[in-house]
Amino acid sequence: MPRPCFLFAPGAGAPSTHSWMKKWRHYLESIGEIALFDYDYMREGRKRPDPPAQLIAAHRSALAEVREKSSGPIFLIGKSMGGRIGCHLALEEKVAGLICLGYPLCGGGDRMKLRDVVLRELQTPILFVQGTRDPLCPLDLLEEVRSQMKVPNFLYLVEDGDHSLRLTKRRLQVGGETQDSVDQGILAAIRQFVASTFPHAQSAGEMRNPGGTS
Repeated sequence: MPRPCFLFAPGAGAPSTHSWMKKWRHYLESIGEIALFDYDYMREGRKRPDPPAQLIAAHRSALAEVREKSSGPIFLIGKSMGGRIGCHLALEEKVAGLICLGYPLCGGGDRMKLRDVVLRELQTPILFVQGTRDPLCPLDLLEEVRSQMKVPNFLYLVEDGDHSLRLTKRRLQVGGETQDSVDQGILAAIRQFVASTFPHAQSAGEMRNPGGTS
């Protein structure tokens, strides 16, 4: 059976070579093949993200390269902006599933600037991985959007997690946890999502619902 392939997109503020991206690349390699890329502005050393159309075009180009090399199901996974642009691309390109690590639902943290239209239009299954302390994605607003989405959509909550899914040192101490153990919980949810979305792909682990569906 073919292994799933993850096209991993970075967030707006750090490239694919960032330590956070490298850590998650290592984790995801236990499930499938990984392909990372950078948007044009990152490769050219600019700080301001490109216009949405250019971001989507870069994402599409990276997807085309992955399709030439992979025979397995392709999942678009991204941190923050990378996940959001992946959702836009999924409206135009068929992929097996979407995984958003910290979806930036509120532009600049403003509850009046929702980035929800693309989610309501999706035809691709999606897993949201959200920290409960993430100011860019108030959970009450996300739940409202999820309830109105047309596709299977799952939510895995990281208690006390921030926008990068990191817990405070105090919370880790109180809970007797490590950041690695928290990350392993996220990885298990991703593995379960992949198995539920594409059950014939090689993916270890027993299936369980990662957090509910609308």
